[in-house]
Amino acid sequence: MTHAMLKGSNVPVEAAAVRAVVCWSPSPEVSVVDASALLLGADGRVRSDDDFVFYNQPRHPSGTVWSLGKRRLGSSMRDSIQADLARVDAEVERVLLVASAEGLPFEGVRDLRLLLLDAAAGENAEPYASFDIRPETGAETALICGELYRRGGEWKFRALGEGYSNGLIGLATDFGITVDESAAPAPAPAAEPAPVPAPAPVPAYGYPPPPAAPPAPYGYPRQPVPDPYSHPQQEPESGLPLMGPQFLR
Repeated sequence: MTHAMLKGSNVPVEAAAVRAVVCWSPSPEVSVVDASALLLGADGRVRSDDDFVFYNQPRHPSGTVWSLGKRRLGSSMRDSIQADLARVDAEVERVLLVASAEGLPFEGVRDLRLLLLDAAAGENAEPYASFDIRPETGAETALICGELYRRGGEWKFRALGEGYSNGLIGLATDFGITVDESAAPAPAPAAEPAPVPAPAPVPAYGYPPPPAAPPAPYGYPRQPVPDPYSHPQQEPESGLPLMGPQFLR
């Protein structure tokens, strides 16, 4: 039976390993939502940056929490995180399940939902819990969808839906992740102005213009033939003239 969760409600988790699935209906405004996880100690913070599982670090070093990646199922998109709860470090008290849509508010994300499944069950198994997420303001760009937490030696799941308007970076730094600002790409250098070609010489009044330079003798270098698609055309090493349409790009 699927437990339909309300914000703040919780249920015990009996499975040894679970799969948390973030679901949404893609639209022209929001096509990608990312699922991630943070492993927190008793102080409510990560022990190190390794405790952040996301698209650039898809597997925890312990091998107990990892990303399964995105897939489409019918008209819905899914991004999943799997957690082997029976093997998670004893120091880890909570595993936050997060969704983010960088630079885009969640008011534009349709049918946002978190499903919790027994990882040992098949792909089409009935979810253990389902939580329809409704952002409070709509301006959020990252959401804590829910959390897996220990209580009395057992695991439970709580539905949360808590939002951040400063994206995944803002959420992660709140829990102790170090963000390297120096890793931001440097602005591209300004393009240099194109050189202005010198004007063609004007012949003296009453005299014809000078004749064009004769073509280079056969077998000597010459000016390349302009490419019809505006790309520079390479000269064959032999120096032989280009012939036929097979040289066109």
